[in-house]
Amino acid sequence: MESWGRYRNPVPATRPQEAPSVSIVDQSRDGDILVLTINNPPVNAFSPGVPEGLKAGLDAAAADDTVRAVVIIGAGRTFVAGADIKTFNLPREQAPDLRGTIEALDAFPKPTVAAIHGTALGGGLELAMGCTYRVAVPGAQLGLPEVKLGVLPGAGGTQRLPRVVGAQKALDMMLSGTPIRATEASQLGLIDRIVDGDLLSGAVEFARELADARPLPRISERAVPGASPEVFAAARGGIKKTHRGQLSPSLIIDLAELAATVPFQEGWAAEAGRFMQAKDSPQSRALRHIFFAERESAKIPGITKDTPTTEIRSAGVIGAGTMGGGIAMNFLNAGIPVTIVETTQDALDRGLGVIRRNYEATAKKGRLTQADVETRMALLTPSLDMTALKDADIVIEAVFENMDVKKDIFTKLDAIAKPGAILASNTSTLDVNEIASVTRRPESVIGLHFFSPANVMKLLEIVRAEKTSDSVLATSMALARRIGKVGVVVGVCDGFVGNRMIHRYGDEARKIVEEGARPEDVDAAMNTLGLPMGPFQMSDMAGLDIGYAIRQHQARVAGQPAPDGWLDRIVERGRKGQKTGAGIYDYDETRKPRPNADMQRLIEDYRAEKGITPRAITPEESTARLAYSLVNEGAKILEEGIAQRAGDIDVIYIYGYGFPAYRGGPMQYADEVGLKTVVADLERYGQTPAPLLKKLADEGKTFAEWDAEKGRG
Repeated sequence: MESWGRYRNPVPATRPQEAPSVSIVDQSRDGDILVLTINNPPVNAFSPGVPEGLKAGLDAAAADDTVRAVVIIGAGRTFVAGADIKTFNLPREQAPDLRGTIEALDAFPKPTVAAIHGTALGGGLELAMGCTYRVAVPGAQLGLPEVKLGVLPGAGGTQRLPRVVGAQKALDMMLSGTPIRATEASQLGLIDRIVDGDLLSGAVEFARELADARPLPRISERAVPGASPEVFAAARGGIKKTHRGQLSPSLIIDLAELAATVPFQEGWAAEAGRFMQAKDSPQSRALRHIFFAERESAKIPGITKDTPTTEIRSAGVIGAGTMGGGIAMNFLNAGIPVTIVETTQDALDRGLGVIRRNYEATAKKGRLTQADVETRMALLTPSLDMTALKDADIVIEAVFENMDVKKDIFTKLDAIAKPGAILASNTSTLDVNEIASVTRRPESVIGLHFFSPANVMKLLEIVRAEKTSDSVLATSMALARRIGKVGVVVGVCDGFVGNRMIHRYGDEARKIVEEGARPEDVDAAMNTLGLPMGPFQMSDMAGLDIGYAIRQHQARVAGQPAPDGWLDRIVERGRKGQKTGAGIYDYDETRKPRPNADMQRLIEDYRAEKGITPRAITPEESTARLAYSLVNEGAKILEEGIAQRAGDIDVIYIYGYGFPAYRGGPMQYADEVGLKTVVADLERYGQTPAPLLKKLADEGKTFAEWDAEKGRG
């Protein structure tokens, strides 16, 4: 079962699609209180069997005059962590009847008490709000995170939550999807009592106290406090920035406003229709795809739960620059001591200063205490001597992207690091096999490609070299989870998965400008698709000199002349992007890109010199050429086995490159558009479709089906 409670880290489990013959809701008595215990591990998802069991319990309570009230509680570690997301794909009549169950609760003539521990998320919170009362342990979490999957609360959440916590707080909770703790929920009136001791005993006691209280305080009969046209107008303005281009947030606001302006039953009926509209949208399909793709990315052929792993108790980082410092912070945040090594005291002091300033900036925002800052800094040991790394369980090299430099470091590191230590390179493009070849322990060498800023970006490309051992790979995957990263295993090639695709994307973007588009128009086309930055905005942010160096290196390796494109000429003028205040665009202290007339003339002069007659290029052409160039290179990567699944590529692009999650990543986006359309457009614009892409299109298949057929999805 997959549920809201496992949104960030789904847990594998059975996924029943039919109601089991034995109820998974146990009935027991505590005197005059009937206790219904939902026993559907691991997270008590509202899957088939749960509604049947709850309704049977309510029927039993209604038929027995000695039952004065009903308590609903979850077995194991949680209340109800949400709906079983797999059932979203079932026909409506086959899906678990959450709405019918809640209707039965709302109409029930005796008090019902939801006893909450762990999480009550999505359908779990809606179930609890259908009860007469709610009690919880202090650490429980309550929320409606449906927006994260492109849907909305579909079982009364949009109608009941505003009636309890008020219009503004309900909008905040539903639009962010972020849960709140039971202590805050108690202050808001969402929880009627905090139980400090045994939850079941406390819930039964509470139920007995109020067993005869009438009338029953049904949420559906309340008005919405704090509702005003200004609240909803402000919310609509806000989502233009926070949820640009997304469907479900606007539907949530509409429904919350209905809760405040029409009778409950009218809003309840409207919610059902809007839920189906959102669920059946391409955006929700894309977000559900990423939900499962992230889970699948943790599965590696040949790696099982029995594969031995190494406990990482200490880490070393070589290089205290932007990447090295950010990498170190990930370990410090997880409580893992770090030794960081630099070649000069100035560089070391500068790196330590940046780390401290980053932490103190976080503390000023209230996300850390000053004590937290000092605790983290105390775990950091600076050194100018590589021998200080001799006891580290893992050492990560994060120096300049130069093969000779990296091989020199790994040669030295091989002589210093203890037996069994993992030796990792943060290289973003270079051959990890070649780096490993200079050591006497290539089985211990792996690529760990963090993304900048390394302390913020969630993606970690885990590069498996030819001789990397299963144990090192399994340890690296476990470490990624421990330091809060989404780890995706990739193979060795120039640029691995993410950067190999982005290089092709950049090539196409430069070509579109050569043919007649302005850089700002190309960027705008990708902004419209939902990317926060277009290709040239991203290049300026990363530093134009980085791409320039890569192109120069690739030309040398291929024995070709040095590249001389219009973008190379911009770099040769000393314009390296945001860090120099000038690149393709100009920048001031706001870092907002402004087109530069001189750079536009440089581009026009370049076209004239090369004999290119510029033509008008529509935004639609730019979007298709750029998005499909990613897809085409992704198909080649799949065919070569560099990525295990199309879903892995999507996870990489969502978490590493800002591809909008509601598009599902480039491969899911192509599936949604239709691979025949992708192939036709590639051919129309002069790109040769990858063999795998062409084959799937000819067969009328999708990348998702390819994953499933290969046993990878």
